[in-house]
Amino acid sequence: MIRMEARSLQGAVRPAAVAGHFYPADAGLLRTVVEGLLSDFAEAEPPARPPKALIVPHAGYVYSGAVAARAYNRLRGANGIRRVVLVGPAHRVGFYGIAAPEAAWFETPLGRVPVDQPAVEQACELSSVFRYDAAHAPEHCLEVQLPFLQRTLSEDFTLVPLVVGGATTNDMARTLEAVWGGPETLVVISSDLSHHLDYDAARIVDERTSRAIETLDEEGIEAGMACGRVPIQGLLRLARQRGLAAERLDLRCSGDTAGPRDRVVGYGAYAFGD
Repeated sequence: MIRMEARSLQGAVRPAAVAGHFYPADAGLLRTVVEGLLSDFAEAEPPARPPKALIVPHAGYVYSGAVAARAYNRLRGANGIRRVVLVGPAHRVGFYGIAAPEAAWFETPLGRVPVDQPAVEQACELSSVFRYDAAHAPEHCLEVQLPFLQRTLSEDFTLVPLVVGGATTNDMARTLEAVWGGPETLVVISSDLSHHLDYDAARIVDERTSRAIETLDEEGIEAGMACGRVPIQGLLRLARQRGLAAERLDLRCSGDTAGPRDRVVGYGAYAFGD
């Protein structure tokens, strides 16, 4: 595990790392796939107000795209969201703390999204947050959310992308508090649920996790219940403090969406609002 110091901005683009693997690399096909997933799970009427926060899964679209679409449909017709705080766990690079990018843009086949540099600088004032592009370069958990955001948000938006390594719930809650903003800011926590259990065991564990999320019980999210446990816990703490309510939108696993029921991965979608 390594702890890097802050580095100067390079103004670079963080290119797509998992296009063609987790989702289509062709822009036209990607647009069709995302819009198809959204239309399959569209609500009859859009919500009166968009959510303040979402929890969404981050596997390949064939596995978790339908569950993610349930959450992103809550943004349908939303106006006024101009910044997205996007947080997920590190899968490929080990480090202590919370990594913000040096890059100025994040790119997908659908285009580039600018990083909100003032918000990142504000987060980096905390001792646990620092700029570290190496954590972002191979990471899929944030990237797979971007095409959904690019197709659902009605306005151009900026991004506050944060990859979480060896951090505590306190670190996460303080970081989210620093960039929480108002109605112009949406918080998206990218996390899958249980990993590599058999189907029946996964359903039991994921139901426990879901109840903890729905009741804003941060201590109920135990190790092994979600890869994004610390980001979820930080969100639950702030949601409780700010009087938000959590709503379960979907709860399934890879055994429901894409195949065999041994060693499945759990997926949940949740919305938080007043």
